[in-house]
Amino acid sequence: MTRPLVVGVDGSDNSFRALDWAVDEAARHQLPLRLVYASRWERYEEAALGLSLKRPAGEVLADNIVGAAVERADLRNAEVTVSTQVLGDDPETVLLREADHAWAVVVGSRGRGAFTGLLLGSVGLAVAARARCPALVVRGDKAGLAGTHARVLLGVGEADKGSDATRFAFREAAVRGCVLDAVRTWRRPAFETADHPLLAGSPERYHEERASAVLDEVLEEAAAEYPEVRVRRVTVEGAAHKVLVRRSAAADLLVIGAQRRDSQLGLQLGRAAHSALHHAECPVAVVPQPT
Repeated sequence: MTRPLVVGVDGSDNSFRALDWAVDEAARHQLPLRLVYASRWERYEEAALGLSLKRPAGEVLADNIVGAAVERADLRNAEVTVSTQVLGDDPETVLLREADHAWAVVVGSRGRGAFTGLLLGSVGLAVAARARCPALVVRGDKAGLAGTHARVLLGVGEADKGSDATRFAFREAAVRGCVLDAVRTWRRPAFETADHPLLAGSPERYHEERASAVLDEVLEEAAAEYPEVRVRRVTVEGAAHKVLVRRSAAADLLVIGAQRRDSQLGLQLGRAAHSALHHAECPVAVVPQPT
């Protein structure tokens, strides 16, 4: 059975934007869409069922939100198969549990309960950090959400050879028919001297060539698997978190890998992933990969 694309809905504008994006994503990959609403109303209002003929307010709210979400998804693309589930637990717990059986999990950048000043809600951060499947946080400007740039951006790390993140980015570029920008940043250590034998008097060239070699090695397998994808290899001097956020303004999706260590809880999100989740101008995919 095909794993579904799961999207968390809570009635907020951000969750409905995430729903719109998820419908388009499900259509691109021909996936069923599963809408999940999580609430603790069952625990707190269970007693009301035995004392009143009225339905609990939380149950009514959940049904209204899910009903509106189904109608919205159908209007956006009636060919996408949609299922729903209302679960009586906190959103973080529910979505992480759903992630164990999902193709990917989609959330908005903030939910109904988030503080207005926060750039990313606690649920989105928890899902991105701990989900065992790709976590997609829908954020960004109008152009990035609409997918008008025709460009997928991939941040390439040292340990990304043959990684799930690399394959995910290639697959996205393939179904979208767009260019894949694979970016590897480099920085010259402050203590480095030009008389080192490997530098041959040109430290910048050495580090740039090394970054280029990492790109070639990381992309080799996926490029062979997706020969139709046009790849633009980019090496940039600078901090990865700053470079990727800046370049996200011209991308429809930013893909970043996150290492998962079985001996520790959750993914180990680096600075680049954290910055992207809070500041990127397009949706962000955090793809877990074992070490």
